[in-house]
Amino acid sequence: MTEVIRLMIVDDHNIVRQGMAALLNTMPSMQVIAEASSGDQAVELYRQHRPDVTLMDLRMQHGNGVDAIRAIRGEEPLARIIVLTTFDGDEDIFRALQAGAKGYLLKGSDIGELVSAITAVHSGKSRIPAPVAQRLAERMSNPALTEREIDVLRLIVGGNSNKEIASALFISEATVKTHINNLLGKLGVTDRTQAATTALQRGIVHLDQS
Repeated sequence: MTEVIRLMIVDDHNIVRQGMAALLNTMPSMQVIAEASSGDQAVELYRQHRPDVTLMDLRMQHGNGVDAIRAIRGEEPLARIIVLTTFDGDEDIFRALQAGAKGYLLKGSDIGELVSAITAVHSGKSRIPAPVAQRLAERMSNPALTEREIDVLRLIVGGNSNKEIASALFISEATVKTHINNLLGKLGVTDRTQAATTALQRGIVHLDQS
């Protein structure tokens, strides 16, 4: 008798979540036992149902995926979680895996790849497709931004001037300029516009956070 893998799906788009559940429930070895529409709800439902594998979206309105992964793994270190998202920025990937995700798939993946990943992660393995692994390698080779540099970058993305950034962070404009020069060098760009674009593309900053 094949063991049935009990699944939880976390996604704030009802159609995506319900469609995925319907598809996975056609698999004899899989059963969707819970569906959450936010990171906060995912943590609560994980406590209630203890699924074998959780499929987690990254960006949702109430509690993001990385925070949910961190919270679930904090309570259950052996929790098996696969990120399933449209976002392939190297910083998104790095944060998710650092939080404890065991797999990272893009929503463009076919059902065979998804089922294979669920089976692998359920058996205790990790599943990182080659393109995702390449992005992660790029992230690891780039100099990391400090928390303060990320704060400045987030405010740049929000359209703030140096004076406004200084006021928001309670630092001098000279210090803001130093942080900007440092983060431009680390990102390999030459101006604020390029810095903002790169930050969004890589997932260092998200528009809903700026």
